[in-house]
Amino acid sequence: MLSRRELLTGAAAVAAGAAAVPLSGCSGGLAPTDTSSPGFGEEASGTVTVWCRAATQVAMQDVAASFNAQSSELEVVVVPVPDAQYVTKLATSIRGGSVPDMVDFDLINCPLFYVRDAFADVTDLISQLPFLDTLSAGHVGLLTHEDRIYGAPFLGDYSTLFANTDLLARADIDLAEAARSLPALMDACQSVKKALPDVHAWTFPGNASGAMGFTIQPMIWAAGTDLIRGELGAQEGNIVGNDVVEAVLEFHRQLWVDQLVPQRTFVEDGAQWGHDYRSGEVAFFPGNYGSAVQEADDAFRPLSQNVLLTGPDGGAATFSGGDNLCIVNGAPNAEGAWAFMRYTLELEVQKSMPESGYMPIRSDSADAEFTAAYEQAAVPVENLDEGYVPTTLAYNLLYNQQAGPWLQMIRQAVFDGDTAGAMTQAQDEFDRILSQTQL
Repeated sequence: MLSRRELLTGAAAVAAGAAAVPLSGCSGGLAPTDTSSPGFGEEASGTVTVWCRAATQVAMQDVAASFNAQSSELEVVVVPVPDAQYVTKLATSIRGGSVPDMVDFDLINCPLFYVRDAFADVTDLISQLPFLDTLSAGHVGLLTHEDRIYGAPFLGDYSTLFANTDLLARADIDLAEAARSLPALMDACQSVKKALPDVHAWTFPGNASGAMGFTIQPMIWAAGTDLIRGELGAQEGNIVGNDVVEAVLEFHRQLWVDQLVPQRTFVEDGAQWGHDYRSGEVAFFPGNYGSAVQEADDAFRPLSQNVLLTGPDGGAATFSGGDNLCIVNGAPNAEGAWAFMRYTLELEVQKSMPESGYMPIRSDSADAEFTAAYEQAAVPVENLDEGYVPTTLAYNLLYNQQAGPWLQMIRQAVFDGDTAGAMTQAQDEFDRILSQTQL
């Protein structure tokens, strides 16, 4: 099987709304920031302005407050920006030549800007980090273009398979054995139905494109393949003839036909994502730490254990969601921005991320102390090399839009039972969208 690092080859996705933003030439003539000088950032002073997306502002504000408390020469000022406005606002500021020092970005947006020379090349700085090999493969992959690095990971949001161990014990199921492959998981789901007829074995939001992209795609990546093939500029769909994609769709079709998922799966748009799991109504829940653990009550949390998501014949993967930090070319205080960026990578800073609902991006965060405090968070953090995010500039159009081909393929295959037709139609749409969004 291809390792996740082998699959990570460059730029990634545009998030909601980004595809509609005219970004060509958005660097606006900003002077490139030279980060290669000796001692870059060591004597930084003044103010560093960081834009962060509203969805993760609590984490950023907590880290900034911690930094400011121990720094007498440098102050970080955090400016939250609504997620839906972020891409447009940043592109406009770059074209106008008035930019923040650094941006805290949904990682899938980063390539949209660094391929247009908007972000500083920090390769020399990142390459010198003594803990470089511990950083999240998915995050670093989306910061890397033509062997250069354009930022640093900040926080993680990973998908894993959660299970109610009390329900599994009552059905005589071992989680590790069940998660060996999709057929093994299906056998476990059937055993849950037989032993616990009032419980649903599985849950997924059948009308929530983004949530299913987060949790179903890793089942495909676990087998060393993706729904897209080719380098940026020459990408096409990889759906028709892909036995892995077919097997994953058929797995979800069987969950529906055999009534192993709640009936409301058909209309669930993600608004109640994870509620049926936290309330004890289902045994298996592909999701994230926040939905499965942080939002659960204290009594339920110890019962909820997790493993990486598996593929049709085994393997393991996780969606490496979260945020990256990038210094903007033309930044008024680039050295100060690097000083703060370097601070966010410190081990103690990363180990505190679950306090704001997110995960560390350093695998060495998962020591005994961390695991004791955040047991379920340790699983993806210990396995960051299994993380991946698709390399495409069309992620939003393909996977996040409700009218996009990803959701349409799932619904046609799972609920209508037309897997072959769904894959053919998705292939055509993937090819069309990818051809329109090439660099």
